[in-house]
Amino acid sequence: MSTFVLVHGAWHGGWCYKPVARLLREAGHQVYTPTLTGLGQRSHLMGPTINLDTHVQDIVNVIRWEELSDIVLAGHSYGGMVITGVADQLPDKIRSLVYLDAFVPATGQALTDFLPPELHAGMRDDARQNGDGYLMTPIPAEAFGVNQQDAAWVDQMCVRHPLVCFEQKISLTGAYARVSKHTYVLATDYPLKGIFATIADRLRPDQKWNVVDLPCGHDVMLDMPKETADILIAASA
Repeated sequence: MSTFVLVHGAWHGGWCYKPVARLLREAGHQVYTPTLTGLGQRSHLMGPTINLDTHVQDIVNVIRWEELSDIVLAGHSYGGMVITGVADQLPDKIRSLVYLDAFVPATGQALTDFLPPELHAGMRDDARQNGDGYLMTPIPAEAFGVNQQDAAWVDQMCVRHPLVCFEQKISLTGAYARVSKHTYVLATDYPLKGIFATIADRLRPDQKWNVVDLPCGHDVMLDMPKETADILIAASA
């Protein structure tokens, strides 16, 4: 049996891992799908002090208080920023890191460093007009290529997300490099894939990374849950 901690991306919540979590549990594994502060069922806690550090601490606390070790830690999209910060604090608790169409930062980088300037500017404008100055409106599921069966549900479940989480530069000691196994999953079939394809192409030559392509939209855990579960199980070996 392996232990998985699955971290969602921006605007989402732990709910997005339901199909994958079910498959992993049916295979006998232990699965945690925490929701980050201010999102999903914790949206009532939203406030202007929430940032990337808050979300890193959310997951650090799950690992510490659930007394977890030897875990597979996965992050989707923005969740890649979060799991990198977690791995830097608790490298000896992690067997493997899995980035699901996610950002892979170096120290001093913010998520917005990976975005086209016009997209970042649009997010800032949206926060000023629609988000009390600090919250971004969810990007529609259609833009991420979510399958038709789940798209309406995803739009219903997503909530606004703090802009500062995207703009805060991550501070890393380098301890995360002690985690020896790394997997990157690239979703290849949606309009914004270029941002993540650049990351995947950078990692492909590195023998420390296993890069896997999935022909689906950005929400790989919803579009291809079985394949995603299989990749996670392989990463635990």
